[in-house]
Amino acid sequence: MTAFPRTQKEMTRRILVINPNTNPLVTERVRDLAKRYESSVLSFEVINPENGPFSIESDLDKSQAELHVLALIREKASIRHDAHVLACFDDLALESARKMVPVPVIGTCEAGIMAARAISPKLAIVTTVSTALPGIRSMMLRYGAGDFASVRAAGMGVAEAALSKPDSRERLMKAVHEAVSKDGARVILLASGAFAGQSEQIALEAGVPVIDGVEAALRLAAQTTGSLDNLTLR
Repeated sequence: MTAFPRTQKEMTRRILVINPNTNPLVTERVRDLAKRYESSVLSFEVINPENGPFSIESDLDKSQAELHVLALIREKASIRHDAHVLACFDDLALESARKMVPVPVIGTCEAGIMAARAISPKLAIVTTVSTALPGIRSMMLRYGAGDFASVRAAGMGVAEAALSKPDSRERLMKAVHEAVSKDGARVILLASGAFAGQSEQIALEAGVPVIDGVEAALRLAAQTTGSLDNLTLR
């Protein structure tokens, strides 16, 4: 039997990225970040559910968003994707999604903690609202960072964080600086899709490495598809 060369389309790795909330600004921030890594052999489809919470800030928000995320994954099941990324630090629907699809499903919290701990075990997670703290502490224990990491909330909603206005930016940097000066953090992990794409500038101001949880998940997804070596930042 004659083997035919694979077409460029067949060679391209496709990664589905889902922002579990319905805020189009957050989705656009994630999409802009993903575009930095797109190449001739790697593409990202970044979407959010049509229905569900605009911001995920409570247990009720999480449970509602999870239903819509899983429905969206089922809807996309007929389209070939080589990996999935859930661009929400709650890692909601992660285990259920992994049972639904035959490809890697990457959670933002899990990937972010892995990337941050590779730099230093003394990490601090900075999130948006204080109601997210108990859930994040629980995930820190699950992923083996509970004994070393601290977590702080910047005191703003997800929608406000996505707007990145001067006042919210000031509160974010206050939380980051306190994590460094008071908690002894040697690396900061940003815990919201609303902060996507801001790690480099925050690192310059903070004086320590800053990991963008969403970016860590995108990179890990690319690595699982074998296309990480082809990544070139734009």
